[in-house]
Amino acid sequence: MSTSSTLTVRVAVGVLAAVAVVGVVGPAIAPFDPLAQDTANALAGPTLAHPLGTDYLGRDVLSRLLAGAPVSLLAALLATVIGFALGVIPGLLSVFAPRPVEWLQLRFVDTLLALPFVLFAIAFAGLLGNGIWPAMTAIGILLAPGFFRVSRAAALQVADSQYVEAARLLGATAAWIVSRHVWRRVAPNVVVTAIGSLGAALLVVSSLTFLGIGVEPPAPTWGGMLASDLEYLSQRPLGPVAPALAIIVTVAALNVLADAIGDGRRAGRRRAPKKEVTDAARV
Repeated sequence: MSTSSTLTVRVAVGVLAAVAVVGVVGPAIAPFDPLAQDTANALAGPTLAHPLGTDYLGRDVLSRLLAGAPVSLLAALLATVIGFALGVIPGLLSVFAPRPVEWLQLRFVDTLLALPFVLFAIAFAGLLGNGIWPAMTAIGILLAPGFFRVSRAAALQVADSQYVEAARLLGATAAWIVSRHVWRRVAPNVVVTAIGSLGAALLVVSSLTFLGIGVEPPAPTWGGMLASDLEYLSQRPLGPVAPALAIIVTVAALNVLADAIGDGRRAGRRRAPKKEVTDAARV
């Protein structure tokens, strides 16, 4: 990895570490109550008391940005975890499933891939109620095909190896083979997918909260702040900059980290000597 690439990765890790800290302690370090209104000081520019200014109700933008971080980040993390659970396990087991079951799984995944994220989440939230769990479950369902395809592709690479064939001949179940032999080969690919999916989930979460879905105003979220600031561009042109930068920088850092891990793994495979494990005693 070049010096510039290494520096970029370090910056991305530093950004994500800072975002993680804000996600944990953001509300505690907010200088003002994020819901406190001061209409006499509405749409004010940056000052010493309000470094990022105030919104249309006079609420401190910095406080709302800090207080909205946990909801935005945890919602994206929740959606990614749901996608992981619904995608990885079926993806691994599909390699060992009977042909009809495998065919049905693949067609179902193809169907999910054709669904638009935001519209599906809106419909799902409309059926189950406008709350964080329905919205994040909908996003997780649509993230699952990505996990499914990555885990299945990685599992296919080892499914025909000699030690897996030996385990089958000795009567090992698909679940046992996956847990003992397949998972450790699949895990690195799944980690890369999870990091990239976290960035995608944050974008969708921000889109939904922008529309008032999942977390309703006045609770602060990055997407909700962006929506309210856009309505007052003529009075406060730089209003949307802070929440937009928070979303863009976080997603960019996640993508840089995912690409770096993926590139590192590919470089490691090229350098590593090719070696086939044939010792059936591992079973």
